[in-house]
Amino acid sequence: MQSLKLFLFILVGFIGFTSCSQDDDKTIVDLVVENPDFSILEAAVIHAGITEALKSSTITVFAPDNDAFKTIGIESEADIRALDKTLVAAILSYHVIPSSVPASAIQTANNTEITMLDGGKAYVTKNASGVSVNGAKVTTADLKAENGGIVHVIDAVILNEIKNIVGVAQTYPELTFLVAAVLRANQGSTKVVDILSSAGPFTVFAPTNDAFKEAGFTTEAAIGQADPNVLANILTYHVVAARVYSTNLTTGDVTTAQGGKVSINASNGTVKGKSNNTASAIIGADIPASNGVVHVIDTVLLP
Repeated sequence: MQSLKLFLFILVGFIGFTSCSQDDDKTIVDLVVENPDFSILEAAVIHAGITEALKSSTITVFAPDNDAFKTIGIESEADIRALDKTLVAAILSYHVIPSSVPASAIQTANNTEITMLDGGKAYVTKNASGVSVNGAKVTTADLKAENGGIVHVIDAVILNEIKNIVGVAQTYPELTFLVAAVLRANQGSTKVVDILSSAGPFTVFAPTNDAFKEAGFTTEAAIGQADPNVLANILTYHVVAARVYSTNLTTGDVTTAQGGKVSINASNGTVKGKSNNTASAIIGADIPASNGVVHVIDTVLLP
């Protein structure tokens, strides 16, 4: 799991703001500078050179605090400054809505699509548990700058991913067995690559390499010799035809693309197949893809 976080850190980059305002009215930048919990965020904005853009009175920022950065391997301001400036600026803009949106104005619904400053789409959920964006929970809402800007503090850094689910899986060393299984299954009657590359949206519960080994697929070569139709039956059992972030998971049975149902326990973050003796833990949640979301699990789900 540590290497998964490290790889996400390489892909991601970060959001933030900085520098004291010289205006009479305080801006979002000033809110960040004044709060020590946003010191890494502040460093990100300075490094990216976007301070002036974040002084606008008509923006809303989903702002990861220091703890959010640390969960993906960014421990300090120095870590931010070691990243490419263009990458950091691009990621920052995905955390900004180009209008003022207080929590009260957010629709009570799952996955309301919003357009971010970079033109990318993000998905906001509001329910009895609160507000989240792309699975990142809003821990403090409606920090308002005097000039009208709004900050919602979130507990994770969010990413605008341009790769589809297949492309995302190919970037993770922990998922090479899964990729091999998808490619082998595609040689049968069910074109799994085509399914997972289509518009979706989909949610995929992605077993790790170790999970495949425990299920009897000891090597990628063994997967390459398996019956493609058997693999397709197993793999589509890991796919739900909806974009479901971890904050949207509810306890109960969910129908998969294979037609069978898996049982989700939202309280402890597990999912269980019909033929599994024990539930699989979600060990890496909310990995974004252009056509859905991936949750890494530690057991292959069996129909």
